[in-house]
Amino acid sequence: MPVAEAYGVMASCIAPRPIAFVSTLSPDGKPNLAPFSYFMAGGSNPPSLAFSPTPDRTGQPKDTLRNIEETGEFVVHIVTYEMREKMNITSSEFPYGVSEWEHSGFTPVLSTHVKPPRAAESPIALECKLFKIIEHGEGFASARYVIGEILTAHIAQEVMTDGEIDTEKVDYLARLGGNYYARAHSEALFELARPPKVQKYPEG
Repeated sequence: MPVAEAYGVMASCIAPRPIAFVSTLSPDGKPNLAPFSYFMAGGSNPPSLAFSPTPDRTGQPKDTLRNIEETGEFVVHIVTYEMREKMNITSSEFPYGVSEWEHSGFTPVLSTHVKPPRAAESPIALECKLFKIIEHGEGFASARYVIGEILTAHIAQEVMTDGEIDTEKVDYLARLGGNYYARAHSEALFELARPPKVQKYPEG
């Protein structure tokens, strides 16, 4: 299957996907901000996450990957519906060193454990240090799994209820295939409790 066709099938089948909105700095301090929908939680001991910034159309590493390889630090933000337009601007292929912050209008705020700033507009920001980058394949659209250890989490009070993150208040944005996105909000949400633990499996 051609690479472009494989991408289209995967993007439509493996969906909806959360969006890792990643802030990094180059070694000389140039800021970068970009969204990635190949994103997942890792484990919680220690807290970790993973995302895959695939190489660009020329097979070269994207600015986010280059910066993480050289500095070992990044911030992952959770994208909300309200952030959608500004986030979409940052997905453009800007030349290396051009600040997506200025073009999109996001507000940089000092982080506490890493040098890359976090975006004030996101209610959830996870400061991370690099654990490992795993390569799978070569060239355009190959995988580069960035595994990061979460050092601290910034959670806005506006999405909290009784000391916990309130799913109904976050208004998560997720990626689908093509130009489609999904909004985890209001009537789209429902609860489904896990079944009780089975004490003994039936014979046969």
